[in-house]
Amino acid sequence: MNSKTVADIMTPAPIVVEVPGTRSDAINAMVRNKLTGLPVVRSSDGMLMGVVSRRDIFRNIGEDQLSLIMKKGCITITPDATVQEAARIFSGKRIHRLPVVEGGRLVGIVTPTDVLKLVKDMKTTMTAEDVISTTCVTAYEGEPLTYTIPAMRVSDVSAVPVLDAHGNLVGILTDRDLFSDQMKDSEAIKELGIEDVGNLAGYRNVLPLFYSATEKYQSDDRLVKDFMVKDPMTVFSKTNLAEVAKLMVNNDFGQMPVHGTKDELIGMIYDVDVIRVLAGNPDE
Repeated sequence: MNSKTVADIMTPAPIVVEVPGTRSDAINAMVRNKLTGLPVVRSSDGMLMGVVSRRDIFRNIGEDQLSLIMKKGCITITPDATVQEAARIFSGKRIHRLPVVEGGRLVGIVTPTDVLKLVKDMKTTMTAEDVISTTCVTAYEGEPLTYTIPAMRVSDVSAVPVLDAHGNLVGILTDRDLFSDQMKDSEAIKELGIEDVGNLAGYRNVLPLFYSATEKYQSDDRLVKDFMVKDPMTVFSKTNLAEVAKLMVNNDFGQMPVHGTKDELIGMIYDVDVIRVLAGNPDE
């Protein structure tokens, strides 16, 4: 495993979006390919210009030009770099897509999931509590979405554990769960510039955060409990990181709530936390 390089785990010739381009170009590319983000290349010569994610679009909801939405000067890696180097970048920078370049030209992309697939087969003594590194933002099951969505946006989180009035974990709310009842509302989807109205699985990745910033959403009086996933899968503070990685890969989770020894919620563990086991000293 230690000898693996980025070339061994990357997705070659990834789906891209080009500049000059628009917000709709990016949204439609994500929808068609069931992605939550993608590299941005220059149309004239294919050089990498940045990356764009659904959260970038959400943060810049009033902007239409892709060049003003995307992250410029993004971190990159080369195909001959080690997997450990990629793990250090993911865990240190907490990013979720790492373009692979040679001579400025995009040749592939690596995601935390690519690295998690290695972690799930590792022998390690590290556990969930060794790598939890972010303050946990929670939601109350009875609060309105009109409060929760801006709070998630300000906190820059895509998922929150949901507590009841006694502080017990009763659910999890992710940006994919929001506004699931809009999945058959073709007019709302068209308003967002999405062309492939029939692609439910694809636009489920993109629609929630985008839709939540529209005027239609602002009059919504529904509650967190109406959209949360009830009784979510969790891990314990002492759960081995290889097991956490296995659960994340098998269930397509990017994060999971963590319980302590008395079943109390102690935080959230993210995919980029888990792969710190490959990055070297967790205290670095």
